[in-house]
Amino acid sequence: MVQSQDRLVSTDAERYLLIYMIAVLAIVAALIILFFIVFTKRKNKILFDKFKQQQEFEEELAKTQLEIQEQTLKNIGRELHDNVGQMLAYANMQLNALGSTVTDAIKPKVEDTKKTISNSIEEVRALSKTLNSDVTLNLGLVVSLTNEIARLNKLNAIDATISVKGEEQDLPNKKDEIFIYRIIQEFLSNTLKYAQAEHVSVAMNYQSDLLTIVVKDDGMGFNPDLIKKGSGLINMQSRASLINAELEINSEVDKGTELYLKYAY
Repeated sequence: MVQSQDRLVSTDAERYLLIYMIAVLAIVAALIILFFIVFTKRKNKILFDKFKQQQEFEEELAKTQLEIQEQTLKNIGRELHDNVGQMLAYANMQLNALGSTVTDAIKPKVEDTKKTISNSIEEVRALSKTLNSDVTLNLGLVVSLTNEIARLNKLNAIDATISVKGEEQDLPNKKDEIFIYRIIQEFLSNTLKYAQAEHVSVAMNYQSDLLTIVVKDDGMGFNPDLIKKGSGLINMQSRASLINAELEINSEVDKGTELYLKYAY
């Protein structure tokens, strides 16, 4: 009887010890899991913060680079207008004075030269306006792009057209117009230099909360998988990213190139 009671006490003690050990193991396991969760969250937060800081740094760097480019273009535009334009105007005045002293046989050549210089003065003035972002801000996006299309047509190298659907609206950030203008200008410049296109069109569509722009050319096109991205394509993507605009450039060999830009107000 005493032996049976001792065995029962021993069994109860073992049971309590087992329960105690299981409880301790459960607490330790819970602490390990909790530590792992806290550690993982902290690690992910550190990685996310680091990624966010890197992203912000890259955005700020891209913005700074584009601002430097914009300031450089502005300076070039002013130099063209103030210096080159003035020099051409002075040369034209000199030719006017010379025209009255030359023989009749030479006068036609002088007149042709004066006409060429006058055309050059107009081109320099138009080009200086496209490079100066202050002019773009004052004129607005539609007028600025219309002037750029007119400038391209004067070169007689391509037939360029522009259409506007809806009523032009001011963008939340006026400087975003400059970014959009530069994107379209870059595309038009690439079309003129590389595409060997005969026609290029710009279609703008203003909606209540959205601006879409589609630019198409009928040039030689290219294979996006084979083309090496140059500074032009990178600049377009960077500018679109900085203003939270969606930008797609699609092209196919012998079927031209298309730019699609979507900007939400």
